[in-house]
Amino acid sequence: MTGHEILHPLRPFLKNYVWEHGHIGTRFLDCADGGVKFDEGKKSRFAAEKYLYVPLGKDAADDPTAGGPAIHEAGLARFLRAAQMGKPEEAGSVAEVQRAVHDCVELGVFSAYQREALAAHARYSEEAMFDDEIRAAVVGDIRRLYVQMREQLSLYDYTVLYSLPSPLMFSDAPFIDWRVRITPALPFVSLPLGPYALLVGGSSGRTSKAAPVVWKAASALGPLKDHNRHQVERAQRWIVATIDDQLVAVQPRFAPPAATPETPATRDTAAGSA
Repeated sequence: MTGHEILHPLRPFLKNYVWEHGHIGTRFLDCADGGVKFDEGKKSRFAAEKYLYVPLGKDAADDPTAGGPAIHEAGLARFLRAAQMGKPEEAGSVAEVQRAVHDCVELGVFSAYQREALAAHARYSEEAMFDDEIRAAVVGDIRRLYVQMREQLSLYDYTVLYSLPSPLMFSDAPFIDWRVRITPALPFVSLPLGPYALLVGGSSGRTSKAAPVVWKAASALGPLKDHNRHQVERAQRWIVATIDDQLVAVQPRFAPPAATPETPATRDTAAGSA
């Protein structure tokens, strides 16, 4: 009997990056060696890193067996496909779209705290602690950093920018908090939904019910024009694009330095000193 396949949390988004011209698969840059590679099929197997889930509900109890937030997969898939195709009428009802955006934000934040969570786990693992104590310490650290943030995001106004003129890149850390990660700061958060669609959230000032999601065809990203640059700067494992040139352009950031070729002069010097 084969084991149950564990799906990467970001796979719903990565489906919008599957290339179906000739070969079916995904073009990606491997941050470990700077290689531009092609992952055959629709499984996004290159996205295989382990995720550590921390519940961020204000009064949520930790469940070490939970693999991630509860997601309505069918509704999310429909919403992401509609955003990429620029067809808001196919995204579902107002309530279904709001639920899908909620799921997008949950998955975005889930990916955003992985760096801190894994670093904290490595740090506590060096201490004289049991596994459950390590888990509790990591959960405590992440909750202190992200619970309030998640509460704020639940009341943000969200807009789907679709039919963008140039393709967006997508990395293992796709959620961008423009309020704290970017200089100068901007009052937005964003998450790419596909090569030509971007979810953008901004403060609403409300303290209770969230507003319906707005759909807007966009001819430019405006203040978020540096989206791709920030995707690359945050990436640690992989970057996805639909155009090879985008990946090739950022290879020098990740490729190991080339070895200095040995010249006749250096060989003679080395031989003389031997």
